[in-house]
Amino acid sequence: MAKITAAEVSKLRKITGAGMMDCKKALVEAEGDFDKAQEIIRERGQAIANKRSDREATEGAVIAKTTDDHKFGVVVCLNCETDFVAKNDDFVGFAHKIADIALDKKAKNLDALKAVEVEGGTLEEMIVRQSGVTGEKVDLSFYENLEAPYVDAYIHMGNKIGTIVATNKTADSEVVRNVAMQVAAMNPIAVDESSVSQEVKDKEFEIGRQQALNEGKPEAIVDKIATGKVGKFMKENTLLNQAFVRDNKVTIKQYLQQQEKDLTVVEFRRWALAE
Repeated sequence: MAKITAAEVSKLRKITGAGMMDCKKALVEAEGDFDKAQEIIRERGQAIANKRSDREATEGAVIAKTTDDHKFGVVVCLNCETDFVAKNDDFVGFAHKIADIALDKKAKNLDALKAVEVEGGTLEEMIVRQSGVTGEKVDLSFYENLEAPYVDAYIHMGNKIGTIVATNKTADSEVVRNVAMQVAAMNPIAVDESSVSQEVKDKEFEIGRQQALNEGKPEAIVDKIATGKVGKFMKENTLLNQAFVRDNKVTIKQYLQQQEKDLTVVEFRRWALAE
């Protein structure tokens, strides 16, 4: 039997991310052949992924990050089956690694990110190998990005919610981070009323109208009441019109204008594990 050194085990672990014992077993099985040991670990990950493909992977880690110049930001969600794995430092570190790859490659969408060549294969293959590390189904379920004059990010509730916010010009990091926190906490549906589809507006109008009728309001005024309810909905659910959670005397729009007159949010992205 080939003699397996600690250095070889450590090297294999660094390359594959697998546990020390799994790496040692793979090297022993491969009789010291390093490439064959990598293949064994890869096959084990694929076998576990196949076996658990019908499992629900609803736990995980949501990571939001930006480039150092704050011109580009990403949100990724790496799922697993249990909260125990989701809180594991190695799993969270792997999710951060995926976010870093996304920042570096600036992949356009989820499929493009999974197809990125990394460590002798694709990112998707690397994720499959992670199933062998965790013993659970691991899946990259979400990825979106923003590119703008300034982007900042925020991660909330132990990697359960991630947000990125883009502004129309370079801004103070703390200010934009506060807005990203607002997005995490209040889950707005759009930047402002102009960003809300007519379908949503019409639906809210009909809901408001039916509520007024159910309350016995006269037919002649139900449209006016419904219009008022739509306005209230827009105020509560569009980012720039929401009351700032840290100072509810001002809206997000007013908060930004206090910092710089023409500063505003142009886009945001938010992803959360099941809320």
